[in-house]
Amino acid sequence: MNTASLKQDYKERIVPVLMKEFGYTTVMQCPRLQKIVLNQGLGDAVADKKIIEVALQEMTAIAGQKAVATESKKDIAGFKVRKKMPIGVRVTLRGEQMYEFLERLVRVALPRIRDFKGIANKMDGRGNYTLGITEQIIFPEINIDNITKLLGMNITFVTTANTDEEGFALLREFGLPFKK
Repeated sequence: MNTASLKQDYKERIVPVLMKEFGYTTVMQCPRLQKIVLNQGLGDAVADKKIIEVALQEMTAIAGQKAVATESKKDIAGFKVRKKMPIGVRVTLRGEQMYEFLERLVRVALPRIRDFKGIANKMDGRGNYTLGITEQIIFPEINIDNITKLLGMNITFVTTANTDEEGFALLREFGLPFKK
């Protein structure tokens, strides 16, 4: 299945299902996926600068789009953090790359998680969903032999939904394997 098919699937199958489920009068009322944000917080980068470079390469490979380092906003002496220090990595996916990543996540990466029973169905109150992943090795783009440290990440799905129910229904129709 190519990426255009997921976008087409949204228009042809998901929109009618959501319109029927929520009683929308027009297609424009249907919630849609705005963006997917991948974020990795790297507290250990304070001691080892190489961690950021490795994380940038891995995140770029996973997302298929260049990752950027996130910097600290203020000094925190207890954590030995200075202002403007790189402490994380993030990528924002929109459009074609967003649909391509979603397809790879649902069809390839999530099924590779050990003892996988589905993802929790906790939404944020505004129709958005954040999924935490503990190991980056579930993505086939990552070569396990080159891994120095297992890093987790957060994947946030930002939708135009007004309520959690609408956002949940949208993501469910896209094929995210929520727990029953």
